[in-house]
Amino acid sequence: MSRQLMVAVLAALVIPSLAAADHNPMHHWMKFTVTVENVSTAGSLQLSTGGTAPAPTSPVIFLTHTSNAPLFKAGTADRGKGLEHLAEDGNPSMLVQNSRGVKGISTVDAVAIPVGDDKAGPALPGKKFVFTFTANPGEKLTAAMMFGQSNDWFYAPSEKGIELWTKQGEAVAGDITSQFLLWNAGTEVDEEPGVGANQGPRQKAPNSGPAENGKVGLAKGYAVPAVNQVIKVTIAPEAMAAK
Repeated sequence: MSRQLMVAVLAALVIPSLAAADHNPMHHWMKFTVTVENVSTAGSLQLSTGGTAPAPTSPVIFLTHTSNAPLFKAGTADRGKGLEHLAEDGNPSMLVQNSRGVKGISTVDAVAIPVGDDKAGPALPGKKFVFTFTANPGEKLTAAMMFGQSNDWFYAPSEKGIELWTKQGEAVAGDITSQFLLWNAGTEVDEEPGVGANQGPRQKAPNSGPAENGKVGLAKGYAVPAVNQVIKVTIAPEAMAAK
């Protein structure tokens, strides 16, 4: 997922903030800020060729929802709503569009420009995406982004999403990286991460690899860094957001 490819894919990406749910203060809504930082290094991937490679991550789609499995369901095929575009090419725009107005989804949006950059692109090592949203008690968060050195792998929590309130009724805060997993969309035949010719940094155009026609499941088959060695995800309610 080279910067040049990402800019070409996302140059026209304009995604307004969507908040279909009624966030009346009487409903005790809370504003949250989420930071998704790429904590990998230039040599995080150890390649069979003897070299190393970085592990960029794509722009992030995020949703608040009350439904289960708003983006995918493990063990079933991709729904054809845009997850393939995110997982293969790092482009969340189709998935955002097709998540609008869906029952059980309150807010859907995407962030495509890393902090400090002036154009859409991947988060390279040391870069981060930051986004904010409001949610009511009972709503959950799902966020997803491409693991850039893959054919169709992506980071996301379990299909049910992340609870935004504790059982004691307190807004969730702090490091939530442990709730993210590395998934395989099952849409494109896998190659060794960081080496495959049909992966973002090396493919000549989006959607270049052979179709797999598989099912969504946890990524496996190749050695890659642990999730917390590539991304760090933190969440802060309004009252606790860093200045």
